[in-house]
This record gives sequence, structure tokens and C-alpha cells, in this order.
Amino acid sequence: MTKKKDNKSPLTGINILDLTNVLSGPFATLILAELGANVIKVEKPAGDDSRRFGPFINGRSAYFISLNRGKKSIVLNLKNKKDKETFSTLLSKVDVLVDNYKPGVLEKYGFTWKYLSKKHPKLIHSKISGFGESGPYKNYPAYDIIVQAMGGLMSITGNERDNFVRVGSSIGDIAAGLYCVIGILSQIIWRKNNKRGSKLDLSMLDCQIAILENAIARFSVEKQTPYPLGTDHPSIAPFGVFKTQDSYIALAAGNDKIFGNLCCALKLSSLRTDPLFKSNLLRIKNLSSLRTKIESRLIKKSSSYWIKNLSMKKIPCSFVNNIKDLMDNPQIKDRNMILDYNERGIDELKVAGTPLKFNFIKEKKKSFKSPRLDQNRNEILKFFKIS
Repeated sequence: MTKKKDNKSPLTGINILDLTNVLSGPFATLILAELGANVIKVEKPAGDDSRRFGPFINGRSAYFISLNRGKKSIVLNLKNKKDKETFSTLLSKVDVLVDNYKPGVLEKYGFTWKYLSKKHPKLIHSKISGFGESGPYKNYPAYDIIVQAMGGLMSITGNERDNFVRVGSSIGDIAAGLYCVIGILSQIIWRKNNKRGSKLDLSMLDCQIAILENAIARFSVEKQTPYPLGTDHPSIAPFGVFKTQDSYIALAAGNDKIFGNLCCALKLSSLRTDPLFKSNLLRIKNLSSLRTKIESRLIKKSSSYWIKNLSMKKIPCSFVNNIKDLMDNPQIKDRNMILDYNERGIDELKVAGTPLKFNFIKEKKKSFKSPRLDQNRNEILKFFKIS
């Protein structure tokens, strides 16, 4: 018998004080809100910078909406004595403080970790900054493109060694946001076991290093600097995008068995026994020749033909979807990954759903709303009994 879903989210009852701006922090607190936390977004008088990022719908930033759904907004100016007192009171009532200010900003207002940990011994503080709170770069400004460049990711992205390409999604911010959530969940567990709070010092640059996959290990072993390979993989072949009669498809032969099945499906059985391609290592070494042979077959039929036939043989493959394509993808629709954002005056906006599919929560078909600037001030002060 299947237990009825109680719809109680994992972080129900956890209060988050969110001092983050633009992307890395707001992405982290968006996930926390989706997990059920009560996220109080503290904004400067002008609001989060992303409120002024396009595109706009009915005068509101779709960028801001996409990252701040399910949160409550209050404006606090820490230069103002009354607002600073309100902020101090909120600190005594929440579980987690998240900020992505440059190092030293909170300290300038007196909120050092030494002060916070003494005044609020169970408070969890998670801080994202470009380079962390130590090291020679700690005071340098950082944006996504800076950490992509400095962290080596840009050097292995694209088709040519000297034609640099930024990853299309702001992976410098996104990775930091994801690690921030992991850190906060770990801190919550640690607090439960140790009865006290803790601080997380998270660097965007560190996070870029952490997601370089095997590039560091490859360099250590091969003593050669990794370079861009287009859509190919440095350790698996064939594993990339290939041209067909009318467009392109992605193929991934992750082991010898799949490669053998691919050869049969393409009616290129001779490739299985060809001494140039008998192992994955040899296929990587002779990838240019292998690509030519595979595309000479793919070019004879359409992408639709190949996707249908290769899928039937359980060979990993896909169209190269654009954003319009993925909005209509049946798998994405079935998994409820595109949500309607319905708010007065905004009725055509779509936003991404959550990939976290728990068996104890009934999924929502519509997105939480994002707050207008300072919209929830009275509600927040009343909830936390602040006069």
C-alpha cells in the first residue's frame, strides 16, 4: 500500500535570511525555498540588481522572477539605525544567514562571525564570494565570466584553442549556488549533532575548480595542457555531436558494447574489428578518422530517421534541442520541468521546475510567485513579532 503524500517539504520550519544579489546566492535560496524553507529576501533600497535585468514582462524582470520565486521581500538599509536593529532582531530568529557580498561588507556594519557566533550561537552562516575570505585575491571583484576564465573552464570550452567560448549558462554562479545548498544542508545536520551554528566560506573560483571533471587528473598524468574539443570527450569516443542529412545529433558510445551496437545500427560492422578502433583508447587516438566514417553514414539520412532507429537499439542519442524544442519535449513535460507562472498581469511566463522529485511531496503545476520590492515587510515583521 502506497503511503499518502503529506506534502510537507524537507525544510519546512527552517527560516532563511537571504542577503544575496543577482545569481549565485538567489539561485541557492531559490532551491531552499523549493525545499520548503521560509526565505526572507533582504534587499537594499534600490532592490536586487537583477530587478533591472531584461527581458521584462508587464514592467517586471523575468530574470528576477525566475530566481526569486517563493521568497518574501523586505528592504533594509544597514546604514540606517532602525533597519540595522530590525536586521539584528531577524538574526536572532532565523536559522540560516546567506550572503554573497564581497568579504568585509557585513563586517563593516559590525556583523563579524566572532560577533554573530557569540550573539547567535546556533546561527548558520553561508557566505558566497568570488574568491573566498582568504588568499591574495580575496578582495578582487568577480563575475561569472571572470571565474570561468580564471578557473580554466573557458580554456577547455569551444572548438579552437584560441577562440574562447563562455559556457552558455552562468556556470560560475550556478555551481556556487549548488555547493551553497549542499553546504547549508550539511550545516543543518552538523548543528543538530553539535548544538551550535557554523560558517561556510564558499568561493566561486573554488567551485569552478571542483567541477573541472578529470582535467586536473589528465594534466597530472599526461603532462599536456587540455584544450577545447568541441563536443567531443577527452576520455570517451565516439561521444559528441555528428552531422546528419538535415542537421545534427548527439551520440554517446560510453563502452565497447554500445560502440558495437552503434556500428551495427549504422551498418558499419567492419569498424568493430578495425585495429584503429578496437578499444576506447584507440578510438580516442584515431577520433578524426572515426568521425569521418560515422558521418559518412549519418549524412545519408535525416536526424529524425537516425534518432528513431538508434533509440530502438538503446543507443544513447538525441537531437540538439534549442530552447523552443525543449519546451515541447515530452520527457520534460512529463517530469513537470516547465511551470506556468501565473500572477496578475503576467500570464504567459514559463519558468523551470525543480528537478528534486520526492515521493512524499505532491508536485505543483504552477510556480510560486516572486515578491515585489519590500512587498512583505509587514508580514515579515508580524511573523517574527518585531515592532
